[in-house]
Order: sequence, then structure tokens, then C-alpha cells
Amino acid sequence: MLNEPLTSTTIDEDYSVTAMISHIVRPGREQGYEAWFHGIATDARKFKGHLGVSTIRPHDHTHPEYVVILKFDCYNNLKTWLESDIRQEWIERLQPLIEKPEAIQTLTGLETWFTLPNKPMKAPPPRYKMSILTALAVFAVAQILGLVMTPALINLHFLLRSFVLTAVTVFILTYIVMPHVTRLFYGWLYPKHK
Repeated sequence: MLNEPLTSTTIDEDYSVTAMISHIVRPGREQGYEAWFHGIATDARKFKGHLGVSTIRPHDHTHPEYVVILKFDCYNNLKTWLESDIRQEWIERLQPLIEKPEAIQTLTGLETWFTLPNKPMKAPPPRYKMSILTALAVFAVAQILGLVMTPALINLHFLLRSFVLTAVTVFILTYIVMPHVTRLFYGWLYPKHK
């Protein structure tokens, strides 16, 4: 269930938004969940700005987690759907099928780099803040990797060399740098969630 009201104060309204909704389905209730998903997806399609819905079904039946991926053209339209009476009726029907309340995360792009474990994101930070920190981190990592790796890659074709540097930069940003940057600047990124 949606535990907190969604706010759009920090979200750029001009960009599409994706909601990732996680449900842990009770053992033996998978068929009921599939029917529920078909019904709620049909109603969601009727709402303004709906761009699509899909689900990732569990491969491991010992942990039956379904992830619903819901796309809307802007945050306000997603919010309208998530807070609608129709959806609340569907959520009430869902309760006997799931083990715990649903978890919802909204994503619009860069914010996947700005999430931390145990600090679920209700709304992403402003895009300008994400852009500033991303640009600084990319610049720093690219400069360091350029100095360290270019001599070892000098004999590669320039396109292959660029690809290798880009791939390593993205890997380092995703798994090492951005989690630390997010922790360091968490209060600035999420001033209301300190």
C-alpha cells in the first residue's frame, strides 16, 4: 500500500516517470495475483498519460516477488493514478494475495544513481542537483582513468579505446563513486529526508 502521500515538489513535470512496484505474493496465490494484475493494468491504461505497464515474474518460487513497471508521461499523471480511488479499490483486493505492503519507487532517469540502501526514495532529487553531481563525478573519474589507463590502451583502435574507457567509467561510477557521492551530499539532495 502507498504509505506516504506522493509529492511533486521536487520533480520536473516535463519528463516521463516510471514507478517500480514490488509485491511479495503469498505461496499458492500466484494465479489470483495474475488475474489481479490483468485487472488493475486494464484500469491503469484508461488514465491520462499512461505509457505502459509490464511485470517481472519471479523465477525463484521460494521468494515470489513480482515487480510491476508502470510508466506515465509525467509525475502528476502517475500521482493521479497512484492516489486514485480506483487504484485504492484494487489495492484492497490485493491484500489477501500478498505477504506485506507493496513497495513503490519512482524513477525518472539519473536518480537510480542517487538511491541508498535502507533509504527508499519517494521522490527523486531535483534534476539540476543530480546533473551537477553527475558531471563532477564523471569529470573526475574520466580524468583519472584517462591518465591511468590510456598508456595501456594506446595500441587499441581509438573507438575501442573510447569504449573501454567509457565502460570502466560507468562501472566505477555505478558501483563505487556515486554511492559515496550520494552519502556525502544526501542532505543537499534530499533536504526533507535527512
